Amino acid sequence: MPMKSVVGRKKFELYKTLYAHRDDIVHDAKKFGRSLDFLPKDRGKFGLTGAHSSYPGPIGFDVLKEITRAQKQMRPLPDLVDELRSAVKDYYGDEFDAAPIGSGEAALWVAFDVLATPPLLGHGSPYRTRYVAPLERHVTHQSGFGRPFPARYKYVGAERYATAGELGVEGKRLNNLDVVLVPLDGARYDSHGIKYYPVPLLSRVDAKKSGETLAEVAERHAAYLSAFASLGYDVPGYGYSDKTPDDVPELQFLIGKLASKYDVPYITDNAWGAPILGTDIRKTGASLMFYSIDKVLHGPLSALIIGKEDVMVAVRRALGTHSTRSGNPSGYSKAMYSAFDPGREAIVAQNYIVRKLVEEPKLFTKPVDETYKIVREEFAGVRPGKFKKDLLITKTYNNLSVEVNYDRTWKNDDFGIPIFSEEDSFAGLALIETAVAAMGVLPTITYDGNILIAPGHGTIDDEGSLIGERMRAGVRALVGAIEIVCRRAGLQ
Repeated sequence: MPMKSVVGRKKFELYKTLYAHRDDIVHDAKKFGRSLDFLPKDRGKFGLTGAHSSYPGPIGFDVLKEITRAQKQMRPLPDLVDELRSAVKDYYGDEFDAAPIGSGEAALWVAFDVLATPPLLGHGSPYRTRYVAPLERHVTHQSGFGRPFPARYKYVGAERYATAGELGVEGKRLNNLDVVLVPLDGARYDSHGIKYYPVPLLSRVDAKKSGETLAEVAERHAAYLSAFASLGYDVPGYGYSDKTPDDVPELQFLIGKLASKYDVPYITDNAWGAPILGTDIRKTGASLMFYSIDKVLHGPLSALIIGKEDVMVAVRRALGTHSTRSGNPSGYSKAMYSAFDPGREAIVAQNYIVRKLVEEPKLFTKPVDETYKIVREEFAGVRPGKFKKDLLITKTYNNLSVEVNYDRTWKNDDFGIPIFSEEDSFAGLALIETAVAAMGVLPTITYDGNILIAPGHGTIDDEGSLIGERMRAGVRALVGAIEIVCRRAGLQ
């Protein structure tokens, strides 16, 4: 059934209208912001995100104290890494291991280069390999290291990032490595946004059918298959609504079974996640999973890789932290990826954070529980009211946040809340984010019809407790921004 236009418009015309009214949206947002019940001194001092790439998270006060305390100790780096490995093994089991690294992107790079690319040494031309990945959100992160297959996806992400030089995100591609991108069953890849790109709308993904599709694709490419990859999140907006009886994302579990069947690694990107509290690598069957310590965990810029020992030996050798020829059981030497060394302060912080996650989980989960209550209360009055019943509000301890997904507000017979693309966000055209910022609140990412609200920037005090009045004002600003954008789009 064709989609009915609003006041005679086609879908792309709705976004042209919003682009024409962007200054009006900023004006409306500033006026609305003055009505919010927070003091002028707080304006611009807090936000709705724990952190994302453009806004590294604030380092926790207790973490800074631990780093300062460690400055007075004389401990070699291999000992600090082994302490971290021991803490991970205590929780996950002795068959797992850990490695600190400089960033989440570095973790991805090392994982794919070490575990998925073909060997370069030896006589003759090297062969090509392929890894299989769902066509999901942030796909340029976990799929950007191979040449996309089928060819229709070869420009996925081509405009999303800019780096020094001429290659941009395509410069991440590794030698003789392809990535097979697989659309998920139940997902929609409609075009939306001012820049008008296909966006992954994943709240209705059918895990079982998607698993069957992935199995068919893997069989088709078996001769070249070297790995599987996916995100490690556990919420509807990322396609992980369906769960196994022990509450594991079913799609990840099915991918883990496929990886085991083909005896290849399963690489899981859980950058915006928390170990211990979140998705359990022991239950998904992943080979390794990594976490950005500077996002929801309030640590310094770095990442932590946790994985099965057989793959972690190779990863640790690449990082220079495995045993050396001189006989040391643990090393810290020059190696292929020693440039990704996170530094002593980051390793100290990771040790401290992992201990806290195990010993005092409520320090991390209580602010999420309180934020969830605030979000549900504030979104209860969102206008237009017809959209309320199609909002999915989900609490996640994996992402230590609250997800608000609104892709279901788009029905076959009507338009929904405007959906902005990731390209809009990077171009400064995701107008919900623009409106929130105009109110004096640091916005969180709002593209692809999905919003993650996390305690962090200015909403956590020195003891790690939620500053409830700030979080409520921030969520109220977000609701107001959605209403303003809907009104300017002619939806109310």
